[in-house]
Amino acid sequence: MSEFNAKKRKNLISEVSGKKFDVVVIGGGITGSGIALDAASRGLNVLVLEKKDFAFGTSSRSTKLVHGGLRYLKNLEFDLVHEVGRERAIVHHNAMHIVQPAKMLLPIIKGGTLGRLTTAIALTMYDYLAGVKKEERKKILSRQETIQLEPLLESEKLKAGALYFEYKTDDSRLTIEVMKKAIEYGAHAINYAMVTDFIYENGHVIGVKVKDTTDDSEFEVFGHYIVNATGIWIDELRKKDNSLFGKRLHITKGIHIVVPHELLPINHSLYFDVGDGRMVFAIPRYDKVYIGTTDTDYKGDLDNPDITRQDVDYLVNAVKFIFPGVDLSYDDVISAWSGLRPLIHQDGKSPSELSRRDEIFVSESGLISIAGGKLTGYRVMAKKVVDLVRRLMIKERGVDIGKCKTQNIKASGGEFDFEYNPQWLMDYADSKYDEAKQTGISIQQFKTLFYRYGTNIDLVTEKAYNYYNQTRDTDTAWLFAQLAYAIENEMTWTVSDFFMRRTNLIYFWPDTIPHVLNKAANFMASELGWSEDQKDKYIEEMQKELDKTRDWKNS
Repeated sequence: MSEFNAKKRKNLISEVSGKKFDVVVIGGGITGSGIALDAASRGLNVLVLEKKDFAFGTSSRSTKLVHGGLRYLKNLEFDLVHEVGRERAIVHHNAMHIVQPAKMLLPIIKGGTLGRLTTAIALTMYDYLAGVKKEERKKILSRQETIQLEPLLESEKLKAGALYFEYKTDDSRLTIEVMKKAIEYGAHAINYAMVTDFIYENGHVIGVKVKDTTDDSEFEVFGHYIVNATGIWIDELRKKDNSLFGKRLHITKGIHIVVPHELLPINHSLYFDVGDGRMVFAIPRYDKVYIGTTDTDYKGDLDNPDITRQDVDYLVNAVKFIFPGVDLSYDDVISAWSGLRPLIHQDGKSPSELSRRDEIFVSESGLISIAGGKLTGYRVMAKKVVDLVRRLMIKERGVDIGKCKTQNIKASGGEFDFEYNPQWLMDYADSKYDEAKQTGISIQQFKTLFYRYGTNIDLVTEKAYNYYNQTRDTDTAWLFAQLAYAIENEMTWTVSDFFMRRTNLIYFWPDTIPHVLNKAANFMASELGWSEDQKDKYIEEMQKELDKTRDWKNS
C-alpha cells in the first residue's frame, strides 16, 4: 500500500519522478479523488498531482450538501435528478460519518417560485426520480403545521410548507476520505505539485512537467492517459494543450455566510425563496447556521475568489425576507467563504439557468478533460472517465480492466460493520468515548471529532492519549493528535491545510484559531522540518485566510 504521509512527501516525489503510470490525474478535488479511487480499484497504477492542497478549490467551498438536485426539475433536467438523486444514497452509504440525512423544510410563500400544487408535483417527481426511501419521502404541510415546525417563519407571506430530505456533508473531508481510500488501493497523490507543461511525442501527450512549489524543484512524470480534472482551472490546461476551442467553462461565484445559531434559532435546515426567483439554503451546523448561496458571473482570480459587501448583504436580506422577525445584520456574520462553480457555458443563459451536468472533452493530443458536474455526482463522473480509459485500453492494448467497483467501496473512516442508523452511530460514538474521556475531552467535543474521522477516530484517540500523558492538557493533546494524524495520514503540509480543509475550523470556529496558530505551526515545523522562514510564511498565509473571511466588512 502506498502512503499519504507528508513526512515522506519528498521520498514520494523521488519515487514517482520519471516513472510512467497508467493514469496521471491532474487535480486533487473530489473529481480527481474519485477518478483515482475508481482507476486504482480496477488495478491501474495512478498518480494524482494537485497544485495547491487537496480540495483547495470548489471541493472545500460548496454548500456542503450531497443533494438530489430538486432545483434541476425547474430546468426540466429529469435525467440529472434521477442520476444524482440515486447517487446521494450511495455516497451516504459509503461515508455515513460525514454524509448524513437531514430534514429540509421548504416554505411555500405568496408569489414564490413554487406554489403548493407545483411543490407537491415537483417533490413527488423528485421522490420517484431520485429513488427516495419511503421514510424520507416528501410531506406537504399546512401553514399551521409549518409554523409549528419552524415558528420563525410566521408571517403574512407564508402559505404552507413541505418537508423532504437532503444529506449534509463536509465537502473537504469527503474529498480527503475518498483520496485516502484511493491510496489504500495503491494510488499515489502529491499536493503542492503544480503541472507547468505537457510532454508530447508525435503530437500525443505522454507526460507532464511538475514543480514542487514547496521548494521550486522540478520533476517529470509520464502516463498512458493524462486526465485534466482541475475543476475551475480546466480551461487553463486546455489552453496549455492548445485545445481550448468549442465548449468552454462559465465560472460563477457562490458565497456563504455563517452566523450564531442563537441569532437565527431555526429547528431545521431550510430551502427558501428570496423574492427574486432564486432560492437559498439555511443550514444549522454545530452552534452556528450557514446561509447560501449567491450565484453571479465571475471573471476574477480563480485561486482567491472575492467576497463583497454586496454578496453578504444579499444573503442577510434573504434571511430578513423569509424571517421578518429576525433582526440580522452584516455585523452578526462571523465568517464567510466564496467558491466557484465550473459550469459549461451556454449562450443566452443566466448563471442560475446553466446546467450542472458534466461533460468529457478529449483533445487531439489525447488529453482527457472532465468539466462541470456536482459534488453529489463525483463517483459517476469518475466512472465515466475511467470507463473511457477502459475503452481506449481495450482498443489500443487489448487490455480490459473491468467494470466500476466503487459503488460498494466505503471511504476511509466509513468502514462501519452496520447499515446506517442514527442511534447505532451514536452508540458507536459513545463506545469510543469511553476510551477518549480519560483525556478530559467532553462528550460534545468528542462527537464533533467522531463525525470528522469516523472509524479512524481510534488512531486520533491513541495519539491524544499519548500527548495528554505528556502535557496533562486536554486541548493541547487533541490539537497535537489531530495535527499528527493529519500530517501522517492525510498529507497535510501547511497550517492552512489543517485549519481550513482538514477541520473546517476557519468557517465555524474562526475565533479559536489565533489562540492556537503559533502552537500548531511550531508543532508542524518540528514534525516536517520547516525552516523559520517557512514557518513564518505559513503562519502569514493562515492569517491572510482568516482576514479574508471578514475583509468584506471593509469593502
